[in-house]
Amino acid sequence: MAINDKNTITQNFPVLGMTCASCASNAESIVQHQEGVLSASVNFATGNLTVEYLLNITDAVKLQKAVQSVGYDLLVEDETKQQETLEAIHEKKFKQLKTRTIWAVIMSLPVVILGMFFMNMPYAKLIMWAFSTPVVLWLGRGFFSGAWKQAKHGSANMDTLVALSTGIAYLFSVFNILFSDFWEARGLEAHVYFEAAAVIVAFILLGKLLEEKAKGNTSSAIKKLMGLQAKTVVVLQSGGAEKQIAIENVKVGDVILVKPGEKIAVDGMVTSGTSYVDESMLSGEPVPVLKKENEKVFAGTINQKGSFQFKAVKIGKETMLAQIIKMVQDAQGSKAPVQKLVDKIAGIFVPTVIGIATFTFILWFLLGGDNGVVQGLLAAVTVLVIACPCALGLATPTAIMVGVGKGAENGILIKDAESLEFAKKINAIVLDKTGTITEGRPQVTDMQWLDNDDTAKDILLSIEKQSEHPLAEAVVKHFAEVSNKAISKFESITGKGVKANYNNETYFVGNKKLLVENNISIPEPLLQQADEWSKLSKTVIWFSNSHQALCAVSISDKIKESSVQAIKEMQNMGIDLYMLTGDNDATAKAIAEQTGIKYYKADVLPQHKADFVKELQKQGKTVAMVGDGINDSAALAIADVSIAMGKGSDIAMDVARMTIVSSDLSKVPQAIKLSKQTVATIKQNLFWAFIYNLIGIPIAAGVLYPVTGFLLNPMIAGAAMAMSSVSVVSNSLRLKWKR
Repeated sequence: MAINDKNTITQNFPVLGMTCASCASNAESIVQHQEGVLSASVNFATGNLTVEYLLNITDAVKLQKAVQSVGYDLLVEDETKQQETLEAIHEKKFKQLKTRTIWAVIMSLPVVILGMFFMNMPYAKLIMWAFSTPVVLWLGRGFFSGAWKQAKHGSANMDTLVALSTGIAYLFSVFNILFSDFWEARGLEAHVYFEAAAVIVAFILLGKLLEEKAKGNTSSAIKKLMGLQAKTVVVLQSGGAEKQIAIENVKVGDVILVKPGEKIAVDGMVTSGTSYVDESMLSGEPVPVLKKENEKVFAGTINQKGSFQFKAVKIGKETMLAQIIKMVQDAQGSKAPVQKLVDKIAGIFVPTVIGIATFTFILWFLLGGDNGVVQGLLAAVTVLVIACPCALGLATPTAIMVGVGKGAENGILIKDAESLEFAKKINAIVLDKTGTITEGRPQVTDMQWLDNDDTAKDILLSIEKQSEHPLAEAVVKHFAEVSNKAISKFESITGKGVKANYNNETYFVGNKKLLVENNISIPEPLLQQADEWSKLSKTVIWFSNSHQALCAVSISDKIKESSVQAIKEMQNMGIDLYMLTGDNDATAKAIAEQTGIKYYKADVLPQHKADFVKELQKQGKTVAMVGDGINDSAALAIADVSIAMGKGSDIAMDVARMTIVSSDLSKVPQAIKLSKQTVATIKQNLFWAFIYNLIGIPIAAGVLYPVTGFLLNPMIAGAAMAMSSVSVVSNSLRLKWKR
């Protein structure tokens, strides 16, 4: 749920009772026409309504009543209970569907056997009537009740097609048993078509069962993410006693104990102890991460061998895992641009099919001779049965669900279907330097001591520990195992460095200017080494006593291990890469040369990044922006596809449409490949769904009869219709195993 300053709210509600894409279109249409609703979208594959509405005009209950008025329902429970209730409803529905399917198949078998092999057996027609009646009128009652609800509101869906086809076949057969004289008087045999009616119901129920099962598999990523959530935690009380409580009762500030092998329940900060934590479920990175004091830990990750305590910082919906789940759910429920066209087709599909079926019957009646009525009815029934709006309705959303889920499992969070569809078109990528290509934090890369004598390193560490400069932090981290010395008279010299006393000797740490101003000599070996580092655009800091320099330290923002390979991979994909940085030209040039980037710009301000993206777009390029900082947010907002690094600022992640959880640049080409695979799957699905209907409907109507004498059996049509939806969902599931 999201509320903005315009007094509007955006919410997701599960829609209950939908059976096909036309249902989704009907439910969406009724909500869109409610007063106070700004936008509404129903996704058939996820079964979710996403609606934005004005709080002072309408509410969830009014929307629920509107949806109920067209034969469906909305689940408007509190979000925390919504998922459990929905799972219980789906589980119950699946069990009922399974039972109905099994009984429909069992009871249809005798009807088929009699109809195909023993039609001349005494009482065969009555036995077929007896077995088919519960199949059509009891096990298939959902189709008739659904069709009736739609008819009351002047609309139609897949239930309408099934109810009309099976109802016509059944009633026609009953008429032929009760009034067989009507046909015999005209020299015709009174055939019955109970097997067609019963088998159509059985096949369509079986197809629905397989479809539900397959659709369940498409959302496995969400189920896996939800499975990461711990149920209980061990909280340390004020006296040190351990108490196990439910996850819902954890409060911000609670100190939680994590033992080896346990899941971390909420986001927090380590207060004591160390351990390696497996964060692969969030970042997609297989190597466990060392966690020590003041390190962040995240809900859903798994502690390895050590024990530690941490303070709860974010709980409930605020945790990173909860945010990821919400992002994946929203993305799986969003619609790709191509879906808008499909939705329009699905909305007029059923009425069109009913029109074709009626026209088919009229043609047969006029041109079919003595058997025109019977064959016309059968052809109309076959047209109604073979037409499948579900295959069309499922083609795009199931592929999007699997694509978004696969991304989440690999640490690529995709916020909406549009960016997933659009990423395949990327031909220019603008890269921020700091935190995107590089680690984003200064690190000591080299250290040269005068005459290799490092006995004063504890003094250097003690001075740097008192300094507030970011570069001092890099030195402190480098000397993690060195002990402290008691220094005195610490003084910070703005823009140059610091000085302090130890054992009546003055020591300096800072830039070359600081040493020159204090008449401190720099030995030639140290000076030569420092010059070499400077040529590589590394920052050099000096450590000296009051007479001469003792050590030169090289500090730089290291290039991430994966960046060079990722850049090469993107260039091999035919993508132009541009690096923008606020750093100086020498540093930018050095990074560009080391990574193989041809185009770069230095001394770039945040607004200039956005202007550069616009400039590329004017050249007709489809531009992706990859960044991690607040200074990247303007460019991210303008780019065609925006990708944020997950270890960057919250603002960058809010603006971006994709987030790389691990901040690993190699995930960007992965995301582009995933987009290409997903779009290819959507095109395959739509092709087969359209081709199926374009070929199937004319054949069902009898277009081949004048040439070959072939008429499609309604039972075969029922099986084909059932399998068309299953094949589309199965094709989408193939995405999971593509590399």
